[in-house]
Amino acid sequence: MSDQNTPLVPMSSPDITDTERQAVMDVLNTPNLSMGPRIDEFEKSISGYVGAKYGIGVNSGTAGLHLCVKAAGIGADDLVITTPFSFVASTNVLLYENAIPVFVDVDPNTGNIRPDLVAQAARDLVTGGSQARKWLPRKGAESAGALKAVLAVDVFGQPADYDSLNEVAGRHHLHLIEDSCESLGAKYKGRFAGTLAEYGVFAFYPNKQITTGEGGMIVTSDVQAEKYMRGLRSQGRAPGDTWLQHTYMGYNYRMDEMSAALGLVQMNRIEELLNKRQQVAEWYNERLEQIPGVQPPQLGPETTRVSWFVYVARFEPGYDRDVIAKRLGEHRIPVRPYFLPIHLQPYMIERFGFKPDDFPVTEDLGKRGLSLPFSSIMTEAQVDTVCSALRESMR
Repeated sequence: MSDQNTPLVPMSSPDITDTERQAVMDVLNTPNLSMGPRIDEFEKSISGYVGAKYGIGVNSGTAGLHLCVKAAGIGADDLVITTPFSFVASTNVLLYENAIPVFVDVDPNTGNIRPDLVAQAARDLVTGGSQARKWLPRKGAESAGALKAVLAVDVFGQPADYDSLNEVAGRHHLHLIEDSCESLGAKYKGRFAGTLAEYGVFAFYPNKQITTGEGGMIVTSDVQAEKYMRGLRSQGRAPGDTWLQHTYMGYNYRMDEMSAALGLVQMNRIEELLNKRQQVAEWYNERLEQIPGVQPPQLGPETTRVSWFVYVARFEPGYDRDVIAKRLGEHRIPVRPYFLPIHLQPYMIERFGFKPDDFPVTEDLGKRGLSLPFSSIMTEAQVDTVCSALRESMR
């Protein structure tokens, strides 16, 4: 029974059918609840879909990114160029290894990392001298080491400019990691997200394009990295190790069989799910064009297919995003600001001394962006409800 506190439209909802439910029940009727045949099938399903040689199932996208950081040999005081406009996990996986994030600002249209700034930062940090200092955090980088990698993020389901990023990485002998946690099914110049760098990572939280509840998948075509990361995810057991042998110091990052079974059925429906999300985004686009002061998401010229993860609208200068969000809440429409800049999170300010205005484009997007209710099971009538409330809230 609903009341005045119940949202009129869910913020997000997984798209689950009886086929997925039966697949999970089938696993429960076997003795294999972890490290069984479903995880192997799910890994092959993902890697085959995007065109990578290997898939490595893990228990979260964050775990997958952490293993990529390990595979790239990133350690204490190493420098990694990355973006402050992302979910915090893309930076946290660097901090797990006591590496130092080197932030550069983002494109004002897509929100993706700017390759020209990556190139400038890489040049200055590799050559050293006085110019290198301007890219480093104010504190926490006193013992900064060498530049090791670039970690790019495919923001809101749209790949970054990887041809340019790969050129910079190749020129300076850097590893390139693709955080594709938000972009399963997206294409950059006709090539699938996840395959645009040495390693890519997908995530399957319930609001993602497909879900396993919790879970993630690393994709790569690097055989040595694949063996290493596969060992690390299961307590450091290398190929050939027995259950109580551990070649590496590893982690319990395994994906369970129930999650893999759910994901396998979802992958059988991947194009259906992506198309349904595309339809919802188109409904939003049509209606937002009729509301002055709000902008639909912007796509980059290299994006041949966006994979809609969330739908983030932006308000033009003069509109207070937070006031509008509060009014939408009063209309029982759930919304979220997207993203709150990583460098202005309290623990990042304390550790590295970041301040407002350090990355003005990131901060501007963070102040103007609002994620609207979105999922593949959303109806046109629900989109109408959200947009009507938005129009009223902007008056």
